[in-house]
Amino acid sequence: MRDILPVLERWYAARVPFGLATVVTVSRSAPREPGAAMAVGPDDEVVGSVSGGCVEGAVFDLAQEVAAGGEARVASFGYSDEDAFAVGLTCGGEISVLVRPVSPEADPTFGAVAASVTAGEPVTTATVVDGPAPRGATLAVWPDAVAGTLGASGLDVAVTADARGELALGATGLRHYGAHGERREDAVTVFLHSFAPPPRMLVFGAIDYAAAVARIGAFLGYRVTACDARPVFATPKRFPTGVEVVVDWPHRYLRGTDTDERTVICVLTHDQKFDVPLLQEALRRPAAYIGAMGSRRTHHDRLERLVEAGLSEAELSRLRSPVGLDLGARTPEEVAVSVAAEIIALRWGGTGAPLTATAGAIHATGSA
Repeated sequence: MRDILPVLERWYAARVPFGLATVVTVSRSAPREPGAAMAVGPDDEVVGSVSGGCVEGAVFDLAQEVAAGGEARVASFGYSDEDAFAVGLTCGGEISVLVRPVSPEADPTFGAVAASVTAGEPVTTATVVDGPAPRGATLAVWPDAVAGTLGASGLDVAVTADARGELALGATGLRHYGAHGERREDAVTVFLHSFAPPPRMLVFGAIDYAAAVARIGAFLGYRVTACDARPVFATPKRFPTGVEVVVDWPHRYLRGTDTDERTVICVLTHDQKFDVPLLQEALRRPAAYIGAMGSRRTHHDRLERLVEAGLSEAELSRLRSPVGLDLGARTPEEVAVSVAAEIIALRWGGTGAPLTATAGAIHATGSA
């Protein structure tokens, strides 16, 4: 939706209702991802696309109806439609599109959301797609604020918590709840659309442990880059599809790379000539997590070298070493789970203790 936002903001400021169509699910070779949007406004002006041209005509008709006072609707399009004359995707994929009316009256949160997106501020919108809650109802969730409602306070609380989790990962997709936010039910379908890029995971070292950590990082929604100075090891075939592989000295690559408060840095080179200059750079820049692999003896030796290099006690306190939680992990995959568990616990303030040994609510609720 970012690409059509200037036009939508203009329509909204003029208090002109428009129909907004958003892709909420895709399968197979559908041409656009969830979150792709098309809108129909005054004088039948059209902006955006939901399919690259295959079903735009049908979506245009729906958006017209919705903008003229109709209720929000969901439409699905696919190559396998039983009716040979039905509108379908010639590419063979399938998409579902939510079409809803937008105006200051229909969606009072849209203006604030648009302002945040334009300013580059993270925000997630949660919109009811199906179920007993009002279809098209929208809740806007920022890291420290909430606006709007999905029609039930319990649903708002549950969705707010999940929306903030998705926002931390820059993720977009469907979630299912009970009518009052119950997590084990699927009466209500909600589309969470996060306006934030996925956080980065930087994995240094091209050993088997690094490949496993990269795999689980991608699974958790990170944009993963693996870096090693040794070209014989830093090859794409050692890493999952989608992981960027860079051949460079780790500290030099990190020095030329932007990081922020969501970035995860995993130092798995296990070699002091790589580790020390890399950690000197890492511990002096923004990052959510900085972990380094090694035995306790390696850890103490590494700390001594970092102190000699001039790092302060505050900077060294950011280092998670030896990396991971104590799970008794042995294989690269088990170690990757241990590292991922520590990253998640640090992000959300978890203790890492067994839930059977804790009391109180299991899931954070957030505030609505």
